[in-house]
Order: sequence, then C-alpha cells, then structure tokens
Amino acid sequence: MVLFITIIFILGYVAITLEHPLQINKAASAILTGVLCWTIYAFFTSDSHHVNDHLTGHLGNVAGILFFLLGAMTIVELIDAHDGFEIIIDKIQTTNIVKLIWSISIITFFLSAALDNLTTTIVMVSLLRKLVDRKKDRWLLAGLVIISANAGGAWSPIGDVTTTMLWIGGQVTTWNIMIKTFLPSLVCMAIPTAIIAWQMKGKQGEISRPERKTQTISKSKDRNIVFFLGVGALLFVPVFKTITHLPPFMGMLFGLSVLWVVTEIIHSEKDEAEKGVLSVNHALRKIDTPSVLFFLGILLSIAALEVTGVLTDAASWMDNTVGNINIITMLIGFFSSIVDNVPLVAAAQGMYSMQVYPTDHYFWEFLAYCAGTGGSCLIIGSAAGVAAMGLEKIEFFWYLKRISILALLGYLAGAATYLLQKQFV
Repeated sequence: MVLFITIIFILGYVAITLEHPLQINKAASAILTGVLCWTIYAFFTSDSHHVNDHLTGHLGNVAGILFFLLGAMTIVELIDAHDGFEIIIDKIQTTNIVKLIWSISIITFFLSAALDNLTTTIVMVSLLRKLVDRKKDRWLLAGLVIISANAGGAWSPIGDVTTTMLWIGGQVTTWNIMIKTFLPSLVCMAIPTAIIAWQMKGKQGEISRPERKTQTISKSKDRNIVFFLGVGALLFVPVFKTITHLPPFMGMLFGLSVLWVVTEIIHSEKDEAEKGVLSVNHALRKIDTPSVLFFLGILLSIAALEVTGVLTDAASWMDNTVGNINIITMLIGFFSSIVDNVPLVAAAQGMYSMQVYPTDHYFWEFLAYCAGTGGSCLIIGSAAGVAAMGLEKIEFFWYLKRISILALLGYLAGAATYLLQKQFV
C-alpha cells in the first residue's frame, strides 16, 4: 500500500512540474493525485470508518487554508477593480533609476507582507509597465520584484502561503514569526537590490507614463475607501485571531463580509449592469479558482502520505543521513526553487512532530524563511516568479543568467543572518 501511494504521489508530482509540456493544468494533476492516494489507502485498509475519520480531520485543516485564500483573493480583486492600487502608483514620481529601484523593492517588500507575494507581483509588474520603457530594464526590475515579494511574504503570516500554513497549523505565532524572520528577509531583499542599483546607477531621464485607463468609478473617494478598508481587513486578521482565538479564515471572512457590505452601500444606487466589475459577485468569479483547487489536491496528497507513515520515515532518513536540522531546512529552501514550496512545507509539517519541535521553535521559523525565499533562485520556483514570467514573457535562461545568482546570494545572506541572530540574540 505504502509503495503504491508513494508511486502515485511521485507521478502526480512529476505531472505538476511538467504542467506546460504536458499541457495539463497542475490543479487537475493535484486533485487526481490526492483522490487516488486516499482511494488506495481505503482499498488496503479494512476499517473504512478509520479512513473516513482521518480524511475528515485533515479536510478540516485544509478547508481553513482554502477559505483563507478565497477570502484574501476576493478582497484583492475588489481593490483592484476599484483601481485602489493606483494610489501606490501615484506615490512613485522619481526619474532617478537608483531611487526607483529602491522604491520598487521596498514597496514590494512591505506590500507583499500585507497582501501576498503573488498578488503583489502582479500589481508591481503592472506598475513597472507604467514606469519603465526598455524591456530589459523592466525584466531586471521584475526579477527584483520576484525576490522582494518572496522575501516580504516570508516574514508575514499572511504574506506567503507557506508561512500561512505554518501559522494556521500552530507551528508559529504572529508576532514571533514577524520579529524573528523580518531581519533575514530584509537582508534577502536588500543584497540583490543593492547590486542591481549599482549596476543601473545613473539617470534614466524623464519617464512618460501612458494614459490611465478609464474606470467606471464616479468618485475617487470610493477608490480610497475600498483600498484602505480592504488592506485594513487583511491586516486585521492576525489581530482577530489573537483576540478571539478563532482560526484565521474566520478573521478573513469577517473582513470580506464587512467590505462586501460597504461596497453594496457605496453602489446601492446603481443597477446590476452599472455595478459591473465593481461588485463582489464579479470578484468571486474572477479569482484564481484553479490555484485553490491545486492547494486542495496537493494538501490532501500530503495528508495521505502522513497518515500512512511515509513522511515520518522520510524524516527519520533525513535525520540519519544529513543530521543537521539547519542544513535540512536550507535544502528544503533550495528544493523549493525546483518544485512547489507548498507541498514541501506541508510535508515538513507531517514529517516533524510538534512534540519535538513545539510552537515557535526556531526550526519552524527558519523553515518559513527558507521555503518562502528559496523559490526566487529560479523563475519557476515560486508563484510570484511564474506570474512575472507570464506577464512579461521573461525567458527562463535569461532569468537564470541575470537574476538567479543574485537571488541565491540574498537567500544565503538572509539564512546566515537568521542563524547569527539566533546565536547572539
């Protein structure tokens, strides 16, 4: 049974990584893999109630992550529909390329912590099109956006899916993960930014911005209300969890519901056709549902490996072979640039017991940093990289030549910063 489940998982994982050559959406491969793993487990286990109990228990944890993502994605889509992110564009007026580089990097870093690295990358790459004309310069800045978005997401419980998983799973707490991983993440962003700023120092000249798209919003006040209320709703989630001790997805749904009510009131005098893209109904239709289903499939697959003991055996093998937990964690970060970091972190959650590594143990903090930032080393190693690659048509080998070494330097510098911080603070 264990052999069959392992083979199915490996084949499914290969199908996920070869999504583009196979032309099969990774969500389809992930869901099929998850269902087949649990089906094999059910066939080889005589006690069906035991299997169902395991599945129901894991589904509760998975559902918390999925509803959290659905709520966050809907809020971001609603802000974007109201042109809320234009507020950020309006603040960037400099024509000095060095100032522009640092502005882009810092805004991306902190915006990613408040929203998430995928959404932030989409917003910032779209912003670059309004600020930079030359394609190669824009590609270089887009590479910096990928690094900064992943670094910014790693230190926030709502900035990266993997950190969110650890937060929801109880491995880390809000303030501890922010305090312990902020400086390493900042170093991870700052090193590549400084190098790129040195490479591109000088004046770019006056930047002509294309004409802004017309929007159906009647008042800029509506845009500001939706932007600040939406971002406030996202930032309120950790506070809600601290106050109520309810799961984070409840705080996210609370924020979404408040924003939903406010937008309905704002547009109450408009008919359904006039509301158009400004309604929550439209935002719900526009969110990336296949990505949500991908998380469902891969997390169910990992759950099947956990209940059958595969992950426990893998953890024992790594401990006996490698031994050093710091090296193991850094290797997980490197692997996340080749394969998706979501299943890697999900596997680590199943491999390593919280009895051995309790809440806020440095292993979980270091894992959040490594898994969140290691994916920047290759453009296909993170959701942010894949998004930028699709939007700007960045070539894989161009990124490998110009950005990967910078991302690697930032990753190693941040990891060294974390280990030194743990040693001396």
